[in-house]
Amino acid sequence: MTEDGWSRRSFIRRSAMVGAAAIGAPVLLSACTSTSANSSGSDVLSKAKQAGTIKVGIAGEQPYGYVDPSGRVTGEAPEVARAIFQKLGVANIQAQTTNFDTLIQGLNAGQYDMVAAGMDITAKRCQNAAFSVPDYTALVAFLVPKGNPQNVTDFASAKAKGVKLAVENGAIEKDYATGSGVPDSQLVSFDSPDELLSAVTTGRAYAAVLTDISFKTLVKQNPSANVEVAPGFQPVVNGQKQGETGGFVFRQNETDLVNQFNQQLTTMHSNGEWLKIAEPFGFTQGNIPGADVTTAKLCAAG
Repeated sequence: MTEDGWSRRSFIRRSAMVGAAAIGAPVLLSACTSTSANSSGSDVLSKAKQAGTIKVGIAGEQPYGYVDPSGRVTGEAPEVARAIFQKLGVANIQAQTTNFDTLIQGLNAGQYDMVAAGMDITAKRCQNAAFSVPDYTALVAFLVPKGNPQNVTDFASAKAKGVKLAVENGAIEKDYATGSGVPDSQLVSFDSPDELLSAVTTGRAYAAVLTDISFKTLVKQNPSANVEVAPGFQPVVNGQKQGETGGFVFRQNETDLVNQFNQQLTTMHSNGEWLKIAEPFGFTQGNIPGADVTTAKLCAAG
């Protein structure tokens, strides 16, 4: 959601849910002690095993990480994280919901021990946090009025038509738009996918931009909205095709924890377990990152 390189994640933010909830357990309050930001990765995992739970940060966005009406923490990222931590000896996940653009700040402040929110791996973010191996890749897409009367299909056509584009605060798509030459005067910022949908349906913006996975979920949940998802595409910035590659986020000193997490995630990508978990959230085999999509490359991208 901010920056460049293959990345991203997102949907329907429940801003009121700033509390915590657990996967496979009743909603938990802040009684679970947060690990110090100075703890090593092995300390984090050791303490999580002893407590039987690990705390993660989410942004309340479907289908990536959110709390459902029953109070269950779910979404592609929390469900994958839950499966991995169970393999590592941690039974449950406790989640704290916060704004997407403050997730890394909260992580480094020790409010939780990992971000499971479908966050793009970008060079800028890599300066402040450590990312797992890529979790998924996705395409950028526009949410437009049904029929797409302006025929806006990419940033070039949006710029040429002079239409207003709704972007999410802290999201990489805003950088893609400006990097593609869309002037700031055409961009309108909002805090959540729900607000992006409202902006399009009320005419405050002609189109909104996020991942195709995100908008397909949003449209499915709002069938009466007079909108559709335009075909996904890869933006071109400085002559280079861009995209969306999401990952899990850890504090920079947690090498051991990241390595153990990566081993499990890589295995789940190859043995079909990841797809089984992610498919109900709109992901397909095509969203599994290829061998050429690496965290090292994304963190090094200028």
